[in-house]
Amino acid sequence: MALADLADWLDEQSRRETLWFAKRLSANDTLANNAHQAGPYIPKNILFTLFPSLDRPEDKNPEVRFRLQIDSHQGERREIRAVWYNNRRRGKTRDEARITGFGGRSSPFLDPENTGALMLLVVPPGDNTQTSICRAWVCRNPSEEDLLEDLIGPVEPGKGFLWAPEVPVGKDLVVPPPKERSRCWLLENEIPEEWFKKFPSGAEIIKKTLEFRPLHGEIPDKRLLKRRECEYEIFQSVEEAIELPVIRRGFSSVSEFVDRAQTILQRRKSRSGKSLELHLKEIFLEDGLSEGRDFSCQAESEPGKRPDFIFPSEAAYRDPSFPSEKLRMLAAKTTCKDRWRQILNEADRIQVKHLLTLQDGVSENQFREMSESGVQLVVPKSLHDSYPPNIRQNLLTLKDFIYELRVWQAFSQNGGESIAAEDEP
Repeated sequence: MALADLADWLDEQSRRETLWFAKRLSANDTLANNAHQAGPYIPKNILFTLFPSLDRPEDKNPEVRFRLQIDSHQGERREIRAVWYNNRRRGKTRDEARITGFGGRSSPFLDPENTGALMLLVVPPGDNTQTSICRAWVCRNPSEEDLLEDLIGPVEPGKGFLWAPEVPVGKDLVVPPPKERSRCWLLENEIPEEWFKKFPSGAEIIKKTLEFRPLHGEIPDKRLLKRRECEYEIFQSVEEAIELPVIRRGFSSVSEFVDRAQTILQRRKSRSGKSLELHLKEIFLEDGLSEGRDFSCQAESEPGKRPDFIFPSEAAYRDPSFPSEKLRMLAAKTTCKDRWRQILNEADRIQVKHLLTLQDGVSENQFREMSESGVQLVVPKSLHDSYPPNIRQNLLTLKDFIYELRVWQAFSQNGGESIAAEDEP
């Protein structure tokens, strides 16, 4: 199917009374980890919204069966099971919800090569599963993902997203902490007055995040993930305070409504694209690296090419006499499936391209292809378990990457003398 087919499909689904659930498939959802979960994990609150009759705590492992048509892959049809594994209520440990019954690796939902892919499940509201067919699409390339995210907003790894087409803005149902207990959700009287006049920039929100999550003493990996969660919560709180009153007042025309919705969605995409880079810059500064001397942001390596970070500097990269083996680059992408190829020509002088990602795993074939192309993955430590076991030993943590930079920096400054191990942070 061409991209136009997905656009037509989305238009068709939006004409029905449905609920949409989107997420990125993790290595534990597919069979990339050989974890035998046999189906995507879905937060219970979302699955109960999609299938209300599943919320039967008195039953052991209640389930709902429904028919699913996967339109992205020749309209493949299966009978699928939504199940709530609730044995924790009976003294054991499991309490999670999944959809299962996809049949194995031939299913696009379980294919290890679809690890990181954006999928969309379209479900009729209520429990009409016996008379209706649920529909699904598993995106096959970045263009399809871009088209879907243009409609519903960015979907990041580990974030489930429930959306109703008749609502102008999607609602993320990975529920943030209750507002009265959260240090990051800003109440309306806590939002700076100037933010109501002009939506804050990413840098302004990051600055507020650092106030709430200084995290001095935490390793870089934990700082990055905790601050990302806090920053997203601040963003959501400001967005709600500004946009919800506008939505409640209503719109005088369809054009006005579409313009407002597009503004909100574009703002979300812009935030998602820049957030990771801004957080990394702050962490590099905190860990003793100096901008301009030890790293450069968005420096032009070659005409039209701007890696997220070059080490030690743009000036060093542009100096032909500076040894190429002493140069490093780091790209920052929340997901790396397919998109890792975008970094291959970002810095011609650097053979090994470091890529920091928050994606929940990759398949062995994906990792092999990245490695053979000279891409080294940098993944926060707590996400390593979502990768296949034989890949984990080849991943760098953010702490590892920064330590290597500092060791190389000190090595160069000392004329090639070795650095003592106790210098590790």
